[in-house]
Amino acid sequence: MNRTTEKLVLGSAPDSWGVWFAEDERQTPWHRFLDELAGAGYGWLELGPYGYLPTDPARLADEVGRRGLRVSGGTVFGDLHNEGAWDGTLDRVRRVAALTRAMGARHLVFIPPMYRDERTGEFTDAPRLGDGRWRTLLRNADRLGRLLREEYGIRLCLHSHADTHVQTQAEIERFLDGTDPEHVSLCLDTGHVAYGGGDAVDLIRRYAERIGYVHIKQMDPEVLRQKDEEGLSFGEAVERGVCVEPPAGEPAPARVIAALEEVDARVFVIVEQDLYPCDPEVPLPIAVRTRAYLGSCGLGARARA
Repeated sequence: MNRTTEKLVLGSAPDSWGVWFAEDERQTPWHRFLDELAGAGYGWLELGPYGYLPTDPARLADEVGRRGLRVSGGTVFGDLHNEGAWDGTLDRVRRVAALTRAMGARHLVFIPPMYRDERTGEFTDAPRLGDGRWRTLLRNADRLGRLLREEYGIRLCLHSHADTHVQTQAEIERFLDGTDPEHVSLCLDTGHVAYGGGDAVDLIRRYAERIGYVHIKQMDPEVLRQKDEEGLSFGEAVERGVCVEPPAGEPAPARVIAALEEVDARVFVIVEQDLYPCDPEVPLPIAVRTRAYLGSCGLGARARA
């Protein structure tokens, strides 16, 4: 086994099976997702939206364990830039953190609220935060990161995301520069960074100590051009096929993997290809091809626990 596959741990997520919500009749059923994930040769999974997979720890442990799977991290949606949202966000975070810890995982992927509706594309908030709400975001991220580390032994990984207030390279850098490295890190989603016009490889090289969890994803440059010219929402861009399987799209996975190889830490690399909504027959062949391609780049062995 080479150095890359020892240090970079490959997994996938419900997102690559067209799952965005805890419940939606257009999504792949959870048991089919787990069966196909294991069948495609992945050994690790991110939990996805809370409530999509079973939330009883004993049942979830049985379901993933008997398929030879392990959990890399949990996923939670919350609002840190509005003070009035703290209590509700903390309640959701605690539920997901408890389940994540019970599964033996130590990363919590935190996705901030989108300022455009995922289904309709309508604006629900201004696309830019003022300085006051930026201060609230940074303060609450530190506050939450400290709580997660002290109470659950879990690392907060803020997911920069399309149509959120941490999307562009400048916004990602402002977030990282303004938060405590001891308590807050970044879930680096290579596709969302490209969507916001940023450079994932540059972020890896300059903020290596803040990156222990990655979503590897590629974006179609033609659909990105359409997004900019037509003002598409992320949901609309996804329906046009903005997320593509490797080696198509940006950034090139081989460049990302090469940069991650230089990070002095174990890094989970989770495949994500936004497919919502999609025919249930679509995800598995893509997952198999993606794993094969990433393996050709030196990533893909079932790393030791």
